[in-house]
Amino acid sequence: MTFTVPSFARSALLIAITSLMAAAMAGDIKPFTQQDFDALTNAGKPVVLDISASWCPTCAAQKPIIEGLMKQPDYKDITLLTIDFDTAKPTLKKFKVGMQSTLVAFKGSNEVGRSVGDTSPAGLEGLFKKTIH
Repeated sequence: MTFTVPSFARSALLIAITSLMAAAMAGDIKPFTQQDFDALTNAGKPVVLDISASWCPTCAAQKPIIEGLMKQPDYKDITLLTIDFDTAKPTLKKFKVGMQSTLVAFKGSNEVGRSVGDTSPAGLEGLFKKTIH
């Protein structure tokens, strides 16, 4: 018995496999919790805090750049923890963040860089590099 897979099914399967491989090579993006932050940094993992607001045009400009970086294999070990500027005031105070569009980079428990309002791909990537080098 011979089974033939139609070409559209082969294409769909190839797309699914490629998507799964890309997801496996991407860094995690998830909402900030103190428990996650503590577990990651205590384990020496690279973490970037992304403090943004839904109404912020600078944050909107940063978002596709940050998401693109998180999909790159070089940054697959970074966890991006998102923090809502409007609802997380105690967390902002803890990290000494005064405005939206702020990124704070950690290598383990050490802060290694901070960016406020940068929308340049090179600048944002430079911050990400600090967490892994």
